Amino acid sequence: MKHTVLVVDDEQAVRESVRDLLEDEGYQVRLAQTGEEALSMLRDSTDGGYDAVLLDVWLPKMDGLQVLQTIKQEQAALPVIMISGHANVDTAVKATKTGAYHFVEKPFSADILTVTVRNAIRENKLERENVLLRRDVRRSRPDIVGGSPAFRRLMENIERAAASEAWVLISGENGTGKESVATLIHEKSGRKDGPFVEVNSAAIPEELIESELFGHEPGSFTGASQRKIGKFDQAHRGSLFLDEIGDMSLKTQAKILRVLQEQRFERVGGNKAISVNVRVIAATNKNLAEEIRQGRFREDLYYRLAVLTLDVPPLRERKEDIPLLVNHFISLAASTYGYKSRRVNPDVLGIFDRYPWPGNIRELRNIVERMMIMTRGEQELTLADVPPAILQAVGAGSGGTAAVSAAGVLPSDLTTLGSSYREAKENFERAYLAAQLAKNNWNISKTAEVIRLERSNLHKKIRQYNIQGE
Repeated sequence: MKHTVLVVDDEQAVRESVRDLLEDEGYQVRLAQTGEEALSMLRDSTDGGYDAVLLDVWLPKMDGLQVLQTIKQEQAALPVIMISGHANVDTAVKATKTGAYHFVEKPFSADILTVTVRNAIRENKLERENVLLRRDVRRSRPDIVGGSPAFRRLMENIERAAASEAWVLISGENGTGKESVATLIHEKSGRKDGPFVEVNSAAIPEELIESELFGHEPGSFTGASQRKIGKFDQAHRGSLFLDEIGDMSLKTQAKILRVLQEQRFERVGGNKAISVNVRVIAATNKNLAEEIRQGRFREDLYYRLAVLTLDVPPLRERKEDIPLLVNHFISLAASTYGYKSRRVNPDVLGIFDRYPWPGNIRELRNIVERMMIMTRGEQELTLADVPPAILQAVGAGSGGTAAVSAAGVLPSDLTTLGSSYREAKENFERAYLAAQLAKNNWNISKTAEVIRLERSNLHKKIRQYNIQGE
């Protein structure tokens, strides 16, 4: 894909000479004579956006520094190279402080100009990639780990979806990793060098969703003091991830449908149609067929989005992946908090295998992270480290032969309680008290009465074993 450079200069000879030079280097070049024209082209781009701007300092009406300031307010990441034949040191310093990437004096060397443009585009690309990497480190795509048949089918579908430009609809329960699937589709696609912009439809108030998606013009509503670039604009030449699409109102759905059909939109308060090149990836935890029957989701929008459909399986349907995921989350927690890695007792994995995981992979990650934090210094994660609510949930449906009972916790191999009588006693007492507290909804007075222990002694034991509720 060719990079596009906008050249802004009031001298025709300069504009054309720079255009010829950059086109010889393989760039696509657009020309503007005034600052106002340049800003209009940047705002209403219909040809793929711009990767860099060459901007003359001295322009009629609106000078280059004013244009630079406006660009940095509206498109902060866009590299701007200032050019001038009459500028002084103060002007160069001011331009740099305002956000200019570099300052080139006229008459400029062809080599210096082309190298500066190349470096500006490359460094801007690296910065965008660093942002993506930092985001991925934070998110760590925890659910893209596994080897089960369900997981392998999902990966095959991701590969197929990434190889196309078709829009994708991802369905799955909360916590299954739909966002990570969307990110992976983008990163494996031909748009991987473009932006990946996320919109959580459920988290944005109805009155702000249009502004968030399409942007707004100054004065379009109370508090709109300057132009805002919307998510569709930001995702130009990349992918737009619409999470929880089923939570959008019918009014917003209609506007989304129009954009998907025409690849054009107007900002709130604006009257100019802006064209975009965006691949939409949507996700939902709802049954959209039922939502359509109930009149809460547009059928035409559904068929527009669902060119390709991916269903992310819940954790209970890929339990073979639990050991891999647990070890992965242990490594993540150890790296994040500076802990040593831990082994996992097989009885813990047995409990995890029987637990239904209503919160799916997100819940599993939180549980493992909590266990790592609460048992610092231990060599192994045991049943005593498993949150009581998990033990209680498994015990309630496991019958008399289960490893977990309503009275407490007994592993299938009693030696895992500890190597000494004292250690075994403490581990059992801690797990027993935690299970009883969970059974009684963490009501200390009721628990003390049920297990026939003085309330003050129960408090003491809770502090001694650092027992904490959900």
